[in-house]
Amino acid sequence: MADNTLRSVAFPVLDAAQIAQIAGCTKVASVRHPDGETLIHTGDRTIKVFIVKSGEIEILDYSGDEPRTIRIHGPGSFTGEISHLSGTPAVFTAITRGECDLLELSQDALRQVLNQCPTLGDIILQAFIARRQMLRDSPDFVGLRVIGSRYSPDTFRVRDFLARNRVLFTWVDLESEPQVDKLLKRFGVTEADTPIVACSHMVLLRNPSNEELAERTGVHQALAHEVYDLIVVGAGPAGLGAAVYGASEGLKTAVVEAVAPGGQAGSSMRIENYLGFPTGLTGGELTDRATIQANKFGARISVPAPARKMRFDNGYTVIDVDNGEAITTKCLVIATGAQYRRLEAEGVERFEGTGIYYAATTAEGRICEGCPVIVVGGGNSAGQAAVFLAEHASKVLLIIRGGDLNRDMSSYLVRRISQTANIELLTNTIIRRVEGNSHLQKVETYNSATGQTQTVETPAVFSFIGATPRTEWLPAEIERDEKGFVRTGAAVKDSPYWTAARTPLLLETSRPGVFAAGDVRSGSSKRVAAAVGEGAMSVQLVHEYLRQM
Repeated sequence: MADNTLRSVAFPVLDAAQIAQIAGCTKVASVRHPDGETLIHTGDRTIKVFIVKSGEIEILDYSGDEPRTIRIHGPGSFTGEISHLSGTPAVFTAITRGECDLLELSQDALRQVLNQCPTLGDIILQAFIARRQMLRDSPDFVGLRVIGSRYSPDTFRVRDFLARNRVLFTWVDLESEPQVDKLLKRFGVTEADTPIVACSHMVLLRNPSNEELAERTGVHQALAHEVYDLIVVGAGPAGLGAAVYGASEGLKTAVVEAVAPGGQAGSSMRIENYLGFPTGLTGGELTDRATIQANKFGARISVPAPARKMRFDNGYTVIDVDNGEAITTKCLVIATGAQYRRLEAEGVERFEGTGIYYAATTAEGRICEGCPVIVVGGGNSAGQAAVFLAEHASKVLLIIRGGDLNRDMSSYLVRRISQTANIELLTNTIIRRVEGNSHLQKVETYNSATGQTQTVETPAVFSFIGATPRTEWLPAEIERDEKGFVRTGAAVKDSPYWTAARTPLLLETSRPGVFAAGDVRSGSSKRVAAAVGEGAMSVQLVHEYLRQM
């Protein structure tokens, strides 16, 4: 989208009739504010949307070295961006300039406008999305600062967590930033303290855990002490599909996710066979849109909240999560997906996060700029990673254990790979050993057809081999197949754990009221579109189950 078009979408001006329509659509307060009043502080969690009837509101960014004016809203303009829907902290400060007459919308009132006044709701929501995109694209917006070495596993973990949870931040690499010594001195820290997370002139966290990051950035939301109609465990395509349909159809819905929304699909840099997107989209874009939809309809998403145990209490299902919360629900959808198997080669453990990666995103692309890299795997995820990395790396070696790339990869990707000059396919090949000092430096491969070994100098290996279901937390009452995937429907009708007089519903597990959708389900097709469809279908079955209660 061109800059001028994006700016016009980001900053629309409502006329008097539109403002009156909003006031008639939901409960709003009309309040006069004096000059110089701070309406929103950076970091505020419960924030209102302000529509300017008269006066001006200045929007300020305090995340950088000096305060910076982002925008001045005049009559007909309104404040806000995506954090108003997600419940994450405000990334800006809003101050009145001159005496102002404002309409104020709470988060609940905002959702009413979005869902009950579709034309106006679209204008506001598109503005929020465009504003967030402008912040991401702006060279002047800093957001949080992550200062750390590219060779530090903890720096990689912090960056990966923030990026996958769509938190706005700037990475300062100890190895490449020329002013890093001055920056560390300004914050009063040394290289030994890194990675650190800072904002403006203040150090917020030193080598934080994911849980600490989630609390400080507002990603985590407490969910306990309520009974939900539907809990979804896992926020991949299936889980987000269930969340959107559940919340939009009036179910009190929440999602618990171990790491970040998106699942495996969320780290894909190009999905070209998803219906309705002929030019393709990234997994991040798909995740962003689905998460915004879920938030729009009122679904609550909590990260990181790994499910550790499922138990049953008086007809309800209870999920115990890692942080000690116990969440009670009438129905549950298991959508925890599958994860890539760890690369089996000597020395791998030393370099995970410093050369061995299980996703290929922009962050990893920056690390391997101009270097040769290796991609391991013969499925679509490996193919998408190889094509993406070929834009950054000097050469991509695509390694597969078998002899035919067409066996597991879509034909359009096979063609794309064969037409990309700097991708070389190595068949019948595995990695036997990885070596390096503080980071990965070289890899030894073995060809089972020829018996030959080869040493390749590379700073990065990207592994996309196999998939193991995330079902280790499930109790015996949830039957699984020999590979650990959850059985559903006709496959569990004779299960000793099935307690209902009726036949299990299509996606229902061996426990009534507990469903499975997406890659975690035995027999699923392991495709993004199918996972989204199963997530949506599970909600229809949830309604059917609830009617029978």
